[in-house]
Amino acid sequence: MALNGLWQLKKLVVRYCDWGGSSRGMREFIESQLPTFKQQNPQLEVVPLLKRGKHPHLRGYYRDKTVRIDCVKNMDPEDILLRAMRFRNALGAEVRKLKNRHMTKNRSVQGTWTTATKI
Repeated sequence: MALNGLWQLKKLVVRYCDWGGSSRGMREFIESQLPTFKQQNPQLEVVPLLKRGKHPHLRGYYRDKTVRIDCVKNMDPEDILLRAMRFRNALGAEVRKLKNRHMTKNRSVQGTWTTATKI
């Protein structure tokens, strides 16, 4: 996803094995769909990495120095393409749970309004 006109995903590493059964879908993805994915996303550096004896996974490096890893063993090439698109569209920032409904940097001098406040 673009934030302020900049795509947040800088680099996508596609790790696979050339003989493992769990990498069959990843090898098909690299042969058939990865070239078109690279053409559609010129801002993105896509690196296929051969690691023998390991399960395949996608690793995304974002501008805010976060790294996201997703295991794609035994997946179809279409599912792997959807995961790669999800990495491209993500912001990279960790999802934080809000503690309150209202978040602010400056606390109120008057305090929080409640229905129990008497006038």
